[in-house]
Amino acid sequence: MPGDTEPRVVEDFLGVVQLLSDGSVVRGDEAVLRSNEPLPDVPGVQWKDVLYHAAHGLSVRVYRPASSVAGGSKLPVLVYFHGGGYCLGSFAEPNFHSFCLGAAAEISAVVLSVQYRLAPEHRLPAAIDDGASFLSWLRGQAELGAGADPWLAESADFARTFLSGHSAGANLAHHVTVQVASGEIATTPVRIVGYILLSAFFAGADRTATEADPPAGVSLTTAMADQLWRMSLPVGASMDHPLANPFGPESPSLAPVELPPALVVAPLSDVLRDRVLGYGARLKDMGKAVEVVQFEGEQHGFSVRQPFSEAADELLRVIKRFVYSGN
Repeated sequence: MPGDTEPRVVEDFLGVVQLLSDGSVVRGDEAVLRSNEPLPDVPGVQWKDVLYHAAHGLSVRVYRPASSVAGGSKLPVLVYFHGGGYCLGSFAEPNFHSFCLGAAAEISAVVLSVQYRLAPEHRLPAAIDDGASFLSWLRGQAELGAGADPWLAESADFARTFLSGHSAGANLAHHVTVQVASGEIATTPVRIVGYILLSAFFAGADRTATEADPPAGVSLTTAMADQLWRMSLPVGASMDHPLANPFGPESPSLAPVELPPALVVAPLSDVLRDRVLGYGARLKDMGKAVEVVQFEGEQHGFSVRQPFSEAADELLRVIKRFVYSGN
């Protein structure tokens, strides 16, 4: 018919996520972005999926060392949000799954890998809202005591809960930690005693030095990061939106917020290196308790891209030291 126009592609992220002019989204197989190398299993770790948000069909994957079933002392809880620029990824994706298996075994913790809604179908703050909903669910589990999910009732020390995430999941972990510390999310008897940001996905309208002149062969380019933010932020939002830039002109000050201790991990061959290091430096300047750990020569998301590498093993040792440092 005259005047009829087919929807056109306005954003195409590596052929895996396409946003069309009518607002619809076409998704391909994310497996094309992964290595086909088989990932070894981690013996001695149990896992299962538990529904935490029925209306949105969202689940959490619960991991625990099998040794925790024997009735010994309960273990710290590590809440984990996967990466993917808010547009990709899944708590069930093999590399994220492998990282969580390793974390449960090596850290000796109950790991809770949280599913959340993805953009552009569900633009921010949908994922942040899901993180808050999960913490409310976790609070409900803690209040149930012996009536909670059996694995949590048997193994989880809710008073030693850490929030963590990789890339966009680290961004999410930052925002829900701020909400908890600001009193916007009630968590008691769950106690958030620390948070861990791995290759955090932050942005800003002004380019950093590494964004303008990236290290050679980066796994995440400046253009890729920009595109993921365009597809995940509210339509028309700038890169200084508070959800992208925690220190932007419209972002509330973190100075008065009683944040728990933070572990900030910065791979140095990462286009977002300056953002991550700057985040740690700004918090330190505010007098916050922050440990910044740098990984020379490692790429954005190295702990997930190669979850059984020497660097990933060292990262788990760093996280374990942080978790068991007396928080």
